[in-house]
Formats: sequence, structure tokens, C-alpha cells
Amino acid sequence: MKPGVIDASRIESMVAQLKAVAAAAKGDVRPLEAETPAVKADFAAALRASLDEVNNTQSKAERLGQRFALGDDSVNLSDVMISMQKANISFQATVQVRNKLVSAYQDIMNMQV
Repeated sequence: MKPGVIDASRIESMVAQLKAVAAAAKGDVRPLEAETPAVKADFAAALRASLDEVNNTQSKAERLGQRFALGDDSVNLSDVMISMQKANISFQATVQVRNKLVSAYQDIMNMQV
């Protein structure tokens, strides 16, 4: 799953859950499983896809920068700068997610059982 792409199956699952809760509030109780099965989220796959997307963004920015430096007339400076900023922002967001994951891991490891 790419970070910028909306997963339609997850949205449909969430809408089905909301409909089931609304029906239960009205008294029309139907089992949730009857409408749509829940989509199982794979954290490792989502993380891998996110990291791949960051890598692709950085590679694209680097290629555009090289093409501009070599004098390719089809590449504008503004396109190069925008792609570099997108790559930088996506990398910084990834670093922040990593920091939060490490912090959460340390908090869990420091818990007394």
C-alpha cells in the first residue's frame, strides 16, 4: 500500500462497521461479519511499502537533479527543487515514525510485568 493511495477495501470495511453500529443503535441488530469480512492489516508490509515509496521519491529526485545538471532542456529547475523537497519531507516523516517506534519499543521494554 502506497502512502498516497487510499485503500478502497479498508474504507468499505470501515463503512460496513459504521453501518452496523448505526443499525445496532437503532435496534436493528445484524451481525457485523455478515456484511463484509475485516481486512487484516499487515504492519510489516505497510512499513515496507512506505519505505519503498520514500526510496522511489529520493531516487526520482536524484535522477531529475542529474538530468538538470547535465543540461536536459525538458527538466525545469522548479521541478527539480519540488521533487527534492518532496523527497526531504518524506524522509523526515520516515525518521519521525522511526523515532516514535523506537520510543514505543523502549517504553514497552521498560514496563514492569
